[in-house]
Amino acid sequence: MMRKRIDFHVHCFPDALAPRAMDVLRSNAAPFGITPHTDGTADGASAILAEAGIGAAHVCNIATNARQEKKVNDFALSLAASDRPLFAAGSIHPDSGVKDSELDRLLGGGIRGIKIHPDYVGIMITDPRYDEIFSLCEERGMYVVTHAGFDPVSPSKIHATADGLLSVIRAHPKLTFIAAHMGGPAQLAEVREKLTGTGIYFDTSLSSTRPDEREELIALIREHGPDRFLFGTDTPWSVPSEEVAFLETSGLPDGALEMIFYKNAARLLNLN
Repeated sequence: MMRKRIDFHVHCFPDALAPRAMDVLRSNAAPFGITPHTDGTADGASAILAEAGIGAAHVCNIATNARQEKKVNDFALSLAASDRPLFAAGSIHPDSGVKDSELDRLLGGGIRGIKIHPDYVGIMITDPRYDEIFSLCEERGMYVVTHAGFDPVSPSKIHATADGLLSVIRAHPKLTFIAAHMGGPAQLAEVREKLTGTGIYFDTSLSSTRPDEREELIALIREHGPDRFLFGTDTPWSVPSEEVAFLETSGLPDGALEMIFYKNAARLLNLN
């Protein structure tokens, strides 16, 4: 059965920057046996997603320092304005001095949310600087996607723990808050215990790379409810066809799969 699919978790970079960015990311990931599957460009991402029957993607841009925030958001806005089937999240750095105006600029360009990565910036998700960002997004009705759990860039410390995610949604009950990677590698038990039944969303990215946790991940979807999950791959860091297969062979009913693959993302992106 061919379904509509939106990949809510994709990474790519401006063509001129992609080789350098991928060299850095490849170096961080290599010690853990993780290798990329694209060249880091928008065209490279679009091609591998199309091969897997994924018709559109949401690009998660990340400002890893305050100086690069404007350029990162310029790229996000360029994707949003292009005729590619690519949506985009902007990004706000915790040390940004222009959080209000950047969020308004993104919203004015049709971008409905942001991506943050606490491990890349080395700041715990419960830090007051993030709390300010969450409040501003909550006021504007913008969603926030966060990396959660283990990341190779910070192997000894998780900056978005299950407890931290719970703290955010308790403090910001009107915020549409999305935890990537099913709440995060290396903390699935805590995620199921503390976040099931709350208002948090999860994306399914990298689920195919966690075969030992497959049944528990599917159980999380059933327990938390498919209306709170978004299909994702984390391209270029997984094989998109394998991420599709993880869900298609999960035993979840067609109605649930339609929500996860397309309907939930379409709602958040305000698609007709």
